[in-house]
Amino acid sequence: MPTQDLIKHFKNTFITDLSPRIFFAPGRINLIGEHTDYNGGHVFPATISFGTYALAQKRTDQKLCFYSMNFPQAGIIECNLSDLTYNEAHDWANYPKGMIEFLKSAGHTIDSGANILFYGNIPNGAGLSSSASIEMATGVLLEGLFDLTIDRLDMIQLGQKVENEYIGVNSGIMDQFAIGKGKKDHAILLNCQTLKHEYAPIKLDDHVIMIINTNKQRTLAGSKYNERRAQCDQALADLQEKLSINSLGDLTKEDFEKHKHLIKDEINQKRAKHAVYENARTLEALEKLRQNDLHGFGKLMNESHVSLQQEYEVTGVELDTLVKAAWEHDGVLGARMTGAGFGGCAIAIVAKYKIDNFIENVHEKYRNAIGYNPTFYTATIGDGAKEITGGVL
Repeated sequence: MPTQDLIKHFKNTFITDLSPRIFFAPGRINLIGEHTDYNGGHVFPATISFGTYALAQKRTDQKLCFYSMNFPQAGIIECNLSDLTYNEAHDWANYPKGMIEFLKSAGHTIDSGANILFYGNIPNGAGLSSSASIEMATGVLLEGLFDLTIDRLDMIQLGQKVENEYIGVNSGIMDQFAIGKGKKDHAILLNCQTLKHEYAPIKLDDHVIMIINTNKQRTLAGSKYNERRAQCDQALADLQEKLSINSLGDLTKEDFEKHKHLIKDEINQKRAKHAVYENARTLEALEKLRQNDLHGFGKLMNESHVSLQQEYEVTGVELDTLVKAAWEHDGVLGARMTGAGFGGCAIAIVAKYKIDNFIENVHEKYRNAIGYNPTFYTATIGDGAKEITGGVL
């Protein structure tokens, strides 16, 4: 949606003639390295052109007024700067409220209320990290609106804290990090334990990254995400009885095979195997991209999906149907689920000249098997969260 239309919506919603400042935070896809972030391993995300727009204007009182064009039925959600406690009735607005609360607690001066309008073009529940996008959009908005100096890593960590402590989802740091530090035409290899990272150029040449939405809604807090995390934590605890390690990410594949018998529960052993092997795949993936070996990268994507399906068991019939249909199509270098799973999206690297045929065939196979349509998007890899007032993405 053009920013002029967003400005018009803002003025109509808050009944003002003054133009707001405009901020944007992208969504993200994870190219490889799934469910490794909270296990101390590496991930390989990239920020995409879809994301969250946040338009804001200071108020002269202490009132915060939130409005989302994605949830117009909720109307304007109001609260006061003096009471930013979690409120179930505030629904989606708890994400920006949490950022404001934690930035204030961190010592940043937010001394007046604000009118804030959000518009996101990330499909709701698609697993492209709409919640972290809202958090980081709020972070850069507050930074700009109140002339704050916020270290970007601090902002990223506060965003994760909102998820963990305010919303109650035990997610890792990948989403906020990717969105906060994204770089156009690059992916980020991130060590989630040390936060050491490096950028890897994505040279797609005659290929594109397709995002395919299953259109099966998934809610992270209500999924088995926390259960998987607890299973990995228990596997780690079992290993730590004999091994001096801080996370599953400390293990090589060889280490794991040598010591996996220490994990008492067979299911937990499978979960840990995925975390260790997936972490190894991210490091291999960096080398493939450095060598401009997209075919080798695609093969690692395929292996990742199989592991998420068989070892971690977070795919489900919808994602498996999409990915299998992609694998069977000529011109596809690799395909896998992306995000937490349990619905959401798959990604595929597809030859440009095969796109139309790919969409037609995968759509038909999915509809025949599942009974409703998937949605296809071409992903452009863009920059991280920033102010775009008077500018472009």
